[in-house]
Amino acid sequence: MKEPAGATSHGEEERTAALDDEEEGSMSVDQTQDQGQSTAQAWWPWGARPQQLLPSPTRGVGLVISGLVVLALLVGTTAIDKSTVSSGWIHLSSYSFLLGSGSAAAAGRGRNGRTPSSSGAPRLPVPISFSCGNETSSSSPTCSRAAASPSQSPEAVPSLISAPSGTSTACPEYFRYIHSDLSPWRESGITREAVERAQGKATFRLLVVSGRAYVEKYRPAYQTRDVFTLWGILQLLARYPGRVPDLDLMFFCGDIPEVRAAAYPDPSKAPPLFMYCTDDAALDIAFPDWTFWGWPEVNIRPWAPFLEEVARERRRVPWLDREPYAFWKGNPGCSSLRGDLMRCNGTDDGSGKDWNVRAFSQDWRYANRNGFKDSNLAKQCTYRYKLYVQGRGWSVSQKYILACGSPMLRIDTPFRDFLSRGLVAGRHYWPIDAARICPSVKVAVDWGNAHPTQAQRMGEEGSNYTRDDLGMDYVYDYMLHLLTNYARLLRYRPTVPEKAREICLESMACPAGGRAREFMIDSMEKYVADHEPCTLPPPFNADEVAELAQREEEVRSNVKKIMEEQDKGT
Repeated sequence: MKEPAGATSHGEEERTAALDDEEEGSMSVDQTQDQGQSTAQAWWPWGARPQQLLPSPTRGVGLVISGLVVLALLVGTTAIDKSTVSSGWIHLSSYSFLLGSGSAAAAGRGRNGRTPSSSGAPRLPVPISFSCGNETSSSSPTCSRAAASPSQSPEAVPSLISAPSGTSTACPEYFRYIHSDLSPWRESGITREAVERAQGKATFRLLVVSGRAYVEKYRPAYQTRDVFTLWGILQLLARYPGRVPDLDLMFFCGDIPEVRAAAYPDPSKAPPLFMYCTDDAALDIAFPDWTFWGWPEVNIRPWAPFLEEVARERRRVPWLDREPYAFWKGNPGCSSLRGDLMRCNGTDDGSGKDWNVRAFSQDWRYANRNGFKDSNLAKQCTYRYKLYVQGRGWSVSQKYILACGSPMLRIDTPFRDFLSRGLVAGRHYWPIDAARICPSVKVAVDWGNAHPTQAQRMGEEGSNYTRDDLGMDYVYDYMLHLLTNYARLLRYRPTVPEKAREICLESMACPAGGRAREFMIDSMEKYVADHEPCTLPPPFNADEVAELAQREEEVRSNVKKIMEEQDKGT
């Protein structure tokens, strides 16, 4: 069912009590012990959204990112000439996935590979100040007036747009979508009136003025999405003091994009709205999701310690020793696609055929009562293949699936978060036809089991992507570039609204309790960054967009041929 353009905001839509696999076991921020009870109310928009048939060159490129690599992958090519590997992103060799050039290209992108922000002898790290003081006091901590550094103007940070050769590492290529997301307002700029038009859709309004953060909340977010999103922004301000310019933005904490392009024939008239995902028919601005700093309600640790844990688990169960099936675990009741996937489980479809799927229903409430003993995502790396399927919209599960080192079988979805736009079909994942899930998964698993070297390499490429291109260094740099370039578009000087309140590390972490506070402390930045942020790549040009589309088509064409050959054989 499609929703007409210009439909009412989420506050006026019907709401469902069904819980997503990521949206169950709700607890308030100070009630996140294992035995805590649900207190928050779930809400989200109903209805599928109309899709834009022809995305512009500067938006909606995420679904066409791919690689020619599947030409080799799908026909079982094994003899590769290393001289064919190109170091350029857009000219990626069709065989680079089999050679693992993705991880080589990302070498040196971690914290230790960054260029120091100034020359000379190494300096001692500058600690970030944080103290809850007398925690026996009943009063809430206040934000010290000396806690922040004045913001620079957007124009005063030239290194964020370009830097002399050798002074900064290049950002991963998915950063290019920052230009795409902001393109509707590139010429016209953004007025205060345009920002405030998004209030009816937003969860909160965030302002940064002179290096300090202020928030005006409009409606409850599901669980602690807003809390940990704001916590992440505070970490950015502490990590790069004085580097985040004055800004004013609206943020929506839901799953489905709200600003539909069809409602704005002139995209510059659309209200800018930040959220966790977008699609080809939407103008929402993608921003890193809250789980990078932790998800206390379901006991998902912050991203940095999770990556360390999953690396250990990945080594503990080598790929060839894993179960030779495609694994998924979640709440199947929140979307028709998940229901379709469950029917592929064993012989549940009544055909008596094993589709190579091992799907399990996750009950987060039971997991909470059981102390999450059987729901550790880092320990779900015991199958050779991992399935990604959207919920009612976008899902945070994709990065956890990639981290396992098992090839991700990605059921086609229109929703894209900031990180998935850098994934290359045939290299980081195998595309699964949403209209034929069972046979598509069986073909992918059968092919991978028959070509273990290539399949294992795909799994490694996915895990390398999370390690090399999605470490917290880059998450913060993405936030910094996005907010700086957004601030450049503002045609007014942000001022603090009367109803906004200041937030800081102490005001958020000190009153928190249980697992919420634990995760805040675990994800807190301890030192000011001692290096320059990575250098933002330029926008896509028309030729690059056309090449991306062509490669995507070639990948899917070859998958279709394999499917047809399988059908003939049966």
